[in-house]
Amino acid sequence: MSKLEDLQPNAAVRGILPDALVTVVSVQWFGSEALELTYKTPAGKVANELLYRHDEPRIEVVEQGRPWSFDGDGAMFRLVSEAHRIRLAHLFDPVLAVHTSVVDPLPHQITGVYDAMLPRQPLRFLLADDPGAGKTIMAGLLIKELIARGDLQRCLVVCPGSLAEQWQDELYRRFHLPFEILTNDKLEAARTGNWFLETNFVIARLNELSRNEDVQEKLKAPDCKRGRSLFSSSERRRKMAPATTSPRTLPAKKYVVAKRPTWAHRGTLLPLSPPVHSRALTREFLTAPDGAPKPFHRNF
Repeated sequence: MSKLEDLQPNAAVRGILPDALVTVVSVQWFGSEALELTYKTPAGKVANELLYRHDEPRIEVVEQGRPWSFDGDGAMFRLVSEAHRIRLAHLFDPVLAVHTSVVDPLPHQITGVYDAMLPRQPLRFLLADDPGAGKTIMAGLLIKELIARGDLQRCLVVCPGSLAEQWQDELYRRFHLPFEILTNDKLEAARTGNWFLETNFVIARLNELSRNEDVQEKLKAPDCKRGRSLFSSSERRRKMAPATTSPRTLPAKKYVVAKRPTWAHRGTLLPLSPPVHSRALTREFLTAPDGAPKPFHRNF
């Protein structure tokens, strides 16, 4: 708070205009309780305003003759600068996700994530490895590294129903990633009508996702794709092979869902446990449509 007597020519004043400083041009007093202030806006426009004693609480002289002063909150400045420093931490630590997670990755996992996956953004990646070889750890490292680099805002993990809780536990315990498992109760309780708009990190069961067309339509909402996304699926492909009937072949629902990377706005990661039983699924995944990122697959 400043007094009316503090308003002198060339002084910078806060409180006359919202979120802007004005420069005092001249002051004309009317008695001792009021004055006419002539000031210049940041755009160079000259204006006038009558000020009274009861206006003193809302005006503040920043500094005589200067448009700004260094009287801000030092603690808040330190907090903001520290947040920016952490946001750019990946520039100083090439394996930031490893050092900030409770994991001890094997050499092939570090090579797969940092040499093969991260340089290929946008990502369409087929990861084929034996069961128990650490595909979940590789996916968690990739997700956390992309979040640290500001390249991932929404993530959808599609997995078999029996592995949903395991994925949720592993991602939180090892990487501190708060994923929510999709359930019917959460869908019905969504305030916006689309639970995916309210939750950025989701784990969905493949059976539930393949059988519920309403959920599939909600995933196609433009706002769900806004920002960068990652689609990760984990499943033994023998359960998703096309259903064969005579005299024609019909695709299984799981197969149809798994070969749709359209829900992923930016990247798709497809972990597999060989042998790959659904050759058609692999072939379609590796065949990028026009305008899609070139896919890459490799065994580690």
